[in-house]
Amino acid sequence: MAVRLLSHELSDLCLGKPALRSLSLTSTIAEALEVLKTSDDNFVSVWSCDHNPETTPGFVVDDDDDVCRCVGKICIVDVICYLCRDENLVSPAVALKQPVSALFPKIPGLVLHVEPSCSLLEAIDLILEGAQNLVIPIKTKLSSKRLKQQQKPSLTVTNHKGREFCWLTQEDVIRFLLSSIGLFSPIPALSIDTLNIISPNTLTVEYHSPASAAIGAISRALVEQTSVAVVDSEGALIGEISPFTLACCDETVAAAVKTLSSGDLMAYIDCGGPPEELVKVVSAKLKEKNLMGMLQHFNVSMSSGGFSSASSSSDEECSMAAPVSPLPRPGRLSRSMSYSARMVRRSEAIVCHPKSSLVAVMIQAIAHRVNYVWVIEDDCSLVGIVTFSDMLKVFRENFETMA
Repeated sequence: MAVRLLSHELSDLCLGKPALRSLSLTSTIAEALEVLKTSDDNFVSVWSCDHNPETTPGFVVDDDDDVCRCVGKICIVDVICYLCRDENLVSPAVALKQPVSALFPKIPGLVLHVEPSCSLLEAIDLILEGAQNLVIPIKTKLSSKRLKQQQKPSLTVTNHKGREFCWLTQEDVIRFLLSSIGLFSPIPALSIDTLNIISPNTLTVEYHSPASAAIGAISRALVEQTSVAVVDSEGALIGEISPFTLACCDETVAAAVKTLSSGDLMAYIDCGGPPEELVKVVSAKLKEKNLMGMLQHFNVSMSSGGFSSASSSSDEECSMAAPVSPLPRPGRLSRSMSYSARMVRRSEAIVCHPKSSLVAVMIQAIAHRVNYVWVIEDDCSLVGIVTFSDMLKVFRENFETMA
């Protein structure tokens, strides 16, 4: 069984994966927003299919892929952090006309192309080196009719010169390993404290501090696939400002980030939408700061139904214990009301204790669709964080003994 697990190729993990919905590198941020608001995924891949390498700096021609390459990924949180810049708050309409490349983090290697024959071990090594998404061609045959349809001008494309791609994430690999967790016994039953995978290096912000002070931490959390812990003055965990939760909002949350406290921001994005009184506070503070461009953008969004689904939710719905709820995204266009639609997460942090077992934490993270779990003591004091990357290091070390 161990030999069989080690022999798996990434193509085995791609079974059933949908083709990537893609965006051209030449698109504007406004066009990217349009795609994100109608997508069932948090992220949209960005592609360069420019067959003139001189127009794409640093780009290397690859005859096999006919120079169609995924060069990055974006989500609503990228747009929110971008609009939080002082110059963009003044005139968001102008800022949204900039090329989508303005949203890319200055960190290379987050998205990598790999072959379907790439081994599971090689994929784990790439992830541990910093890759977040591994782009893989899907072995499908497109009919000539479908190919012609997808070659028509559009904001999004799903094939590149007749090829379709999917991508694998840390979560995909963790899910796959969980299906064979018995092979790693007794490691999965050990506590995360015993395995020494609790990282004390957390991103935190004090509950009463301005949310604007957390912008840098939010950007970093997005890149690191973690979150920002909201703590009280004694370091006890109260909640979180999670990129996953922010991705369920629309771009006007940038106005809330710049005008509210961290605690109020949690309430603003909790349960899929803000209380009416916080909307009034944001509007008043934008006017006070003379940010008329953002105020106009904010008011238009609110009047056109932004967050309407959440603001009309009952108190009972917002007090539900489950941190994940299949509600439609506020301010976003959801394709269906089914569970398969994009989910809205509350600001309640997902936590475990130092003595929690590795497999229990894995299941907890997967169940809540996050890449991390906060670690706290019985008094709620924050100990640290455990990430999928930390877990993969444990499995990678164990693979050496299985080979």
